[in-house]
Amino acid sequence: MTDDPGTDRAAHWAEVYDTKAMDEVSWHQPDPTVSLELVEALAPAHDVAVVDVGGGASFLVDRLVQRGYPHVAVLDIAVGALAAGRSRLGDTAVEWIVADVLTWVPRRSYGLWHDRAVLHFLAGDDVDRYRTTLERALAPGGSVVIGTFAPDGPTHCSGLPVTRYDADGLATLLGDGFAVVDRRNEVHVTPSGAEQSFTWVAARRRDS
Repeated sequence: MTDDPGTDRAAHWAEVYDTKAMDEVSWHQPDPTVSLELVEALAPAHDVAVVDVGGGASFLVDRLVQRGYPHVAVLDIAVGALAAGRSRLGDTAVEWIVADVLTWVPRRSYGLWHDRAVLHFLAGDDVDRYRTTLERALAPGGSVVIGTFAPDGPTHCSGLPVTRYDADGLATLLGDGFAVVDRRNEVHVTPSGAEQSFTWVAARRRDS
């Protein structure tokens, strides 16, 4: 272990993507249906800037570009994951950000923050750091879509422990500055055929 937890996180995820194909990781999802439904519900005009946190190799960015969202950013700590996304989309105008969400300093504001399966890897003070980054990145009146393992979901993923949430837990984490507008449960089927229960919340920032 190094003295820098961020370096350890980057090394861990680099190893994951170096040893597994993109369609072999458990979170692989060719059709991010719930993500798209919630993003569309919160940003139907398609004119907001969207940041997909931990979205490296995810197909959400492809779908958002196809649907006409002109300002999409993808943030990931794993260079290999982002490289996979870039290789699919070519010269499409997507902002690719190599960063640890806990130390990332946004250069602009985003109207919508999407996170599928990053938050549940965090615990203790790291959750506070995550929330601080979210609040810095999100524009006044902006929206949040977060998906985590549900209470009956896995306790570990990719060799790491996770924190499981129900919708009330996610609402509490976001705090009084956000109004939850939708709650969902999803059963994700991994490439190996295993089922994983997810909790989703969609919320709007109360300030404007």
